[in-house]
Amino acid sequence: TFANNTPAQVEYLTAQYTTAKNKVLSDLDNIGPLLGARIHSNLEKEVVPALDAALRMAGAMRETKEALENVSSSLETLQDGMGKLQASLAGERASLSNTLSDPACTNGAVSHTCNTIRSTLAQLGINADFSKLPDVSRALANVNTILKVDLSNIVQKGYASFNDTPTLVKDQTKNIVSALPRVKGMLDKIGNEITAFAKMFPVEASLANFTIFLNQQHKTIESFYPQVDQMDFYRWIGCVAVLCAVVLVLAFNILGLLCGTCGYDKQATPTTRGCLSNTGGNLLMAGVGFSFIFAWVLMGLVTTMFVVGGNIEKLMCEPLSNRQLFKIIDTPFLVHPEKKNFLPAMLFQNPNIDLTLGAMYRECYENNGLYHALQLENIFNINSFLNRTVYNKDLGKVLEGVKVDLKNVALLEQVGRDNLMNFANSGLGEIDYPAYLAELNKGIMLVDLLSFCSDLEEQADQLPRGALENALKGHASSIRTIHREQVVPLEQAMKYVKARSTLSQSIKLLQKTSGDLPVKVTNILSAIDAAEYLITNNASYVVKQEAKGFVQTLVGYFQQYTNWVKNSLTAEVAQCKPISNIVDSAEIVACSFIIDSVNTFWFGLGGCCILLIPSIIFSVKLSKYYRRMDTEDVFEDSPYNDTLNWFPRASAPPSDW
Repeated sequence: TFANNTPAQVEYLTAQYTTAKNKVLSDLDNIGPLLGARIHSNLEKEVVPALDAALRMAGAMRETKEALENVSSSLETLQDGMGKLQASLAGERASLSNTLSDPACTNGAVSHTCNTIRSTLAQLGINADFSKLPDVSRALANVNTILKVDLSNIVQKGYASFNDTPTLVKDQTKNIVSALPRVKGMLDKIGNEITAFAKMFPVEASLANFTIFLNQQHKTIESFYPQVDQMDFYRWIGCVAVLCAVVLVLAFNILGLLCGTCGYDKQATPTTRGCLSNTGGNLLMAGVGFSFIFAWVLMGLVTTMFVVGGNIEKLMCEPLSNRQLFKIIDTPFLVHPEKKNFLPAMLFQNPNIDLTLGAMYRECYENNGLYHALQLENIFNINSFLNRTVYNKDLGKVLEGVKVDLKNVALLEQVGRDNLMNFANSGLGEIDYPAYLAELNKGIMLVDLLSFCSDLEEQADQLPRGALENALKGHASSIRTIHREQVVPLEQAMKYVKARSTLSQSIKLLQKTSGDLPVKVTNILSAIDAAEYLITNNASYVVKQEAKGFVQTLVGYFQQYTNWVKNSLTAEVAQCKPISNIVDSAEIVACSFIIDSVNTFWFGLGGCCILLIPSIIFSVKLSKYYRRMDTEDVFEDSPYNDTLNWFPRASAPPSDW
């Protein structure tokens, strides 16, 4: 899989250049919308706020007209109601004054009361006088004249003219589109160079040779399978034979102990011991004999396997397991006295490359690419090739001649400018807004008419009964009627309440709109002039900057491609995990399966050899108590020369033994 997939991966890397190339050609083909959108985005930071302010001012004009109309109608309603009330109060005040002029009020006892009532006549009048407020008809007429010009439509034309920037850019960059075949040829040439360089990189050929080598070695190994199977059979026979020898000695010892123990009789003399006991003793001696026969073979075999297996374990397997073996092999000038690093010397005939076996194993263990693991950039430096080939300066020269003329972009026509200035001079600032608000904050009457009537009736009750008293109470009744029929509707009727509310809101809106209105209009016109100056005089600088950014975007596609190629070669293409797996598998097979088995075998066999020594001693000592003797043991009478008591002599075995 490793050998088959790697060429396809390299081919896929080179093929993806077409994706970046097609994206560049597509952007160049759509340079008008794309570059125009970039220019539009750069300019809209100045243009759009200015046009938005002008559009808001157009809305303020319509709101101003509506507010002035509301002021005019509300003021007319309030003036009508207050005028009728004022006329009624004036008539009642004159009538009451005539009554107080009656000769009856000259009487000394009555004159004080009449004078008191006469002093309150001035309170019988209205407080809020809307008839004194200035008229807004002039300002309304000016605004109506201004609104005959549709400023919103003029501003929308400015938006449309500015938003048409991509179309202008498209029309003025047709020469770039016409140069696409030349750009395509240039990019195709780069693609051919990349393909040619990829073919120079001997991945496919090397891996093909490597695959052939693996297949040949596999066939060679397979040809030795019969011999290996035969040798394994001989190995198995030999191990079984050795184990059978050990088992034979063990069997003689166990059977000897079993027969001797079962047939042992304490009352029997050595010459009268039973057959079972004698057999046990003979079996023990047979085990001793076979021990001497096979001991030298076992010891020689243990020694040989110890020397081979132990040294391989300590010198090869343990260093390979903890990777110290790589450090030893990577020691400079160790493998070859004239070559600093043997691996690059063997692979690339360049011993000065800082490539070690341990570093390659670590990279492959992490499943990185073979290009990075073998540091092939020292032989085939793809980074420098891509930087030299893909980043072509000729691509930037294609857009060096881009020129876009935006002088035809008009944000606000002269009619719109005049309309804004007329609105600033419409007379909104001349309206006396504090006077309106002051009258709206006043109450309708100077005094509460009901309280006034009550006081008048109390004063009348202090007078002698007669025509004067009745006349004053009649006036109080008339004033109550005025309050009920005129004052209360002015305070509570929806018509007048709505008129006061509308007048208050409209005046506040007009006051807010007219505040610094000339300054606001001047600022709007200045912002539009600045935006138009930017478009007219600085457009070339903006176009140059955005064209440069557009080129950077095109180059960015190739930069993304090269970065992707570098990352892919480092981590994804020709991932060399199989190489580290070969090392790990070799360690498992050679050390864990073979050497560990050999060491386990000689260790167990050596233990058996050591145990043969006490087995021989034990069997020899014990067999004399089980075997049948031809003669009895003889002891001397002298207690001083009785050496047999101290060291008993074994009788000779039977003749038939």
